[in-house]
Amino acid sequence: MGTEPVKSVRVLTPSGMLGAGWDHATIERGIALGADVISIDGGSTDSGPHYLGSATAKTTAKAVARDLRSLFTAAAEAGIPVIVGSCGTSGTDRGVDWVAGIAAEVMAEEGLDLTVAKIYSEQNAADLKEHLNAGRVHPLPPLGELRAETLESCTHIVGAMGHEPIVAALRAGAQVVLAGRATDTAVAAAYPLMMGMPAGPTWHAAKIVECGGQCTTNPRAGGVLATIDADGFTIEPLDPTVSCTPITVAAHMLYETVNPFEMREPDGTLDVRDARYTALDDRIVRVEGSKFHVAGQYTIKLEGARVTGYETMSFAAIRDPLILADIDAWAELMRTMIRQRVGQTLGLADGEYAFDLRLYGHNAVLDDLEPESGPPREVGVMLLVNAPDQATATAVAKVANPLMLHLPAPGMDYLPSFAFASSPAEVERGAAYEFVLNHVVDCDDPLSLFRIELGENTRA
Repeated sequence: MGTEPVKSVRVLTPSGMLGAGWDHATIERGIALGADVISIDGGSTDSGPHYLGSATAKTTAKAVARDLRSLFTAAAEAGIPVIVGSCGTSGTDRGVDWVAGIAAEVMAEEGLDLTVAKIYSEQNAADLKEHLNAGRVHPLPPLGELRAETLESCTHIVGAMGHEPIVAALRAGAQVVLAGRATDTAVAAAYPLMMGMPAGPTWHAAKIVECGGQCTTNPRAGGVLATIDADGFTIEPLDPTVSCTPITVAAHMLYETVNPFEMREPDGTLDVRDARYTALDDRIVRVEGSKFHVAGQYTIKLEGARVTGYETMSFAAIRDPLILADIDAWAELMRTMIRQRVGQTLGLADGEYAFDLRLYGHNAVLDDLEPESGPPREVGVMLLVNAPDQATATAVAKVANPLMLHLPAPGMDYLPSFAFASSPAEVERGAAYEFVLNHVVDCDDPLSLFRIELGENTRA
């Protein structure tokens, strides 16, 4: 990490998420090809609000340890840094500390002495209310203006950092950066930007490599290596049996973007309208023409989750052809009967609880958009009850139990029997969470919302 100008920077991304696993041979190949840095995302909001709301990880500690061992041993031998973003799935402070604890164990077992920086991205509601009152917080569609009560209701709030805090940690001497919530692309863009690579190619390359091998002809085969220079970037798979093509590379701009030609980052917008994708051979693609437009105002996106009740789930399976002939009528009868019996038995009004009935094998995924019109052969019926407390949610599910087991369709003169997936049939899911923040906060200093800790006791 010297100050001498470099002509190119090679970024190795082994997978789309820490804990997903990979063949260590692909890491060795990336190192042999001259990787200057290893970057990997540690999470996202893809799996819903539970992980942010509860500050728990989607991945298991053993899987994270396995992946970190692969990265640390290779990076230490090569003398290159490792950057992990959105630690612990949602990037909470607890998530950063969790990954840091695993990292410490791995390094101790491997006899490694690497300088670790932790970057915390969790936000305090009181501080954010000051920004709100000063007019520095703005909604993103489709949400409206933020209310202070919404901030107070969140169990955890994080800010999605750009590349600047990661660069600050690297410049402070970090060999391993464990960042809280970060944009997927900032993790891969930080080192090249620090080394002087142009913003257009760097952000575009970072977008393409964010999910590892997803931009290749075989996403299961491993990661990729992006080489960024003054005029563009090249990208190649780390598995020699897999290819990058202009289509697989260009198509990744369709992934998780509102506009396939633009992508907003905290400090500006990537613009790929003039990008040209060229196959250099049957495996490697060259991209040129990417631009980056610096924003007039630097912004940090906020993500927050709060408890929205407690859930209990039941799941039964139906194969009775008479019921499946008009499963929608049966489902509507089920909804009516549940409401009636819950009111009679528990004395609860409709507004005191909620439930969802999903018909898997019929229309649970597409609902009214389902194009198939014929009767299904079998249907899994999932009842998901939400109430202010766990006991009430379970009581509602228990009231519905006989209906989930024996409710006949209109016109049937016998009681059918269905199959519960578990015993007991009621599975308590605990607290349920919802995302309530989709806002940005204006920042004059890209580091102002984040805290960097280097080593054991040093704060940078």
